[in-house]
Amino acid sequence: MTAQRGELERVVDAVLAFVRREDPDAGAELADLRRTRVTRPSIVLVGETKRGKSSLLNALLGVPGLSPVDAAVATSTYLHFAPGAAAARAVLPGGETVDVHDLADWATGERRARRIEVTHPAPLLRYVSLLDTPGVGGLDPAHTTVALDAVDRATALLFVADASAPLSQPELTFLVAASERVNNVVFALTKVDAFGGWRRIRDDNQALLRAHAPRFAAAPWFPVSARLAELALAQPPAEQSTLADASQIAALQHALIDLAGRGHQLQLANVLRSARGELARLAAAAQARVTAAEADPEQQAKVRADRAALAARKRTESRHWSLLLSSETQRARTEVVGKLRTRVAAVQQDFSTRIDAARRDTLAALPQDVDAELQAVAVALSQDLRDTFRQVGETVLAEVFDDADREQMLTGVNATLRHTLESAQPRDGASDNVLIALSAGGIAFMAGRGAMLGASVLGAGGLAAGGLLIPVAGIGLGLAAGGYVLYRRRVQTDRQQARVWLREVLAEARAALSDEISYRFTDLQYALSVAVDDAVERRLRELDQNIADIDAAAASDAAGRARRRAAAQKERDSIRTRITQVDEVLTRAAALTPTPKEQR
Repeated sequence: MTAQRGELERVVDAVLAFVRREDPDAGAELADLRRTRVTRPSIVLVGETKRGKSSLLNALLGVPGLSPVDAAVATSTYLHFAPGAAAARAVLPGGETVDVHDLADWATGERRARRIEVTHPAPLLRYVSLLDTPGVGGLDPAHTTVALDAVDRATALLFVADASAPLSQPELTFLVAASERVNNVVFALTKVDAFGGWRRIRDDNQALLRAHAPRFAAAPWFPVSARLAELALAQPPAEQSTLADASQIAALQHALIDLAGRGHQLQLANVLRSARGELARLAAAAQARVTAAEADPEQQAKVRADRAALAARKRTESRHWSLLLSSETQRARTEVVGKLRTRVAAVQQDFSTRIDAARRDTLAALPQDVDAELQAVAVALSQDLRDTFRQVGETVLAEVFDDADREQMLTGVNATLRHTLESAQPRDGASDNVLIALSAGGIAFMAGRGAMLGASVLGAGGLAAGGLLIPVAGIGLGLAAGGYVLYRRRVQTDRQQARVWLREVLAEARAALSDEISYRFTDLQYALSVAVDDAVERRLRELDQNIADIDAAAASDAAGRARRRAAAQKERDSIRTRITQVDEVLTRAAALTPTPKEQR
């Protein structure tokens, strides 16, 4: 494995150096992609309540009781475990951090945290960070949305089921959604010591996956017992091995370490996949130089005509492109605001119904549930912005360039977009492009690179290889501490006051998000305008170079043209050889997967 990682790193370095030499813009884009991708491996734990997830996490770390067990854990609280001295800090909805001395109190009590950062010197954490998403099974759509966002940003998913029964429909629904966004998943089947028929349950689960989430059908299943692992730790050292072996926790620990290492390889492989696209583009450009060396009059006339047509379009249609960009931006803004309005209205209708049906003594839980829904709305809005921005950009580029030119221009457009958007001046009150607004109604609103609940923990989300890539800073939304205080002061057990509080909170949330949408689309319109102008100028320079190559070949004698053609062919063949090497490395990198012994 170490040899394969070393091979990947060598090939990635060599290819990036080659691309950087041939095209500095593309090289810079790939270098940024590599720096973004090569982050600390992180495993997200997901499972419905009562599946033994927290007990399993404690067993994996070898620290009984570290993660709260058998408690009504706040579904809106992430528990992030990283290496370090034993300590914990809570990140509040408004961004403030406070030291935590009683983890269970913060995870289950009224002092709600958006995320709790736990450091511990457990051996496993030297290799991989763990993110526990308490209570986020498939039962609650809001919790599922937030959990899927965390999964989208992780190296791998550890899905926890138990041996009492096959996977439920909510669990399968969650896995179907997860299969679209996570590359690696490991299943842990807990409580195998209590259920002798666990093998049949495992087989049934695999059959269900083949039917509902076939991408995970061959994923490894690790049977484990957290209870036996905890009992082993309570024994004298000389007597621990029997129970520890029976728990089978060590096999899962080794698999996670192996997966973390494989995750690093896959991160490099993803960079290499992107680099392969650049190599293909460079190979096409080299082939164009081979053609230019022929000094074919028809080819010369065609290139000159293409150049003249693009220059003419720039002179005559720039205004049209600007109007198209403006109209597409306005249309998309209206569409996203409409989706937001619909989502918030649905949340208000749902909670109004809950308030009408709830007993007065159960109204106290309303703020926590509203907070979870606000998180889900923010996550969905961030995804809407990513998708809509890309649609707007692709619509405008399709008007400016034909298909072949558009593919060639994507790297430069992506680099310009990223630079323009990320170098924008932060708005008043912002830090590192994060804006925190605490409203009178207790809404905590964050917009920027650190805003998404899992973003600062897990790093940036994956970028698809190829296509238009528009960086979108995350949006976070939830109740600040003041929201809970206002609720307790005004509502108590009064349904009417609960309805008033709900309307005020959701109205402020909608207003904050609507303002943010306007800011985002204004920034997008400017960035795309700059990117299109830059792409047109770059394409004109490329065509000028192609014309110069043809003219130089035409001015040469037959021997000179032969030398030019041979040099261009040599360059093209060298790039094609690199592409073949990249394909071979990627094939080998995809062959690794950790599996328990009995599945090998």
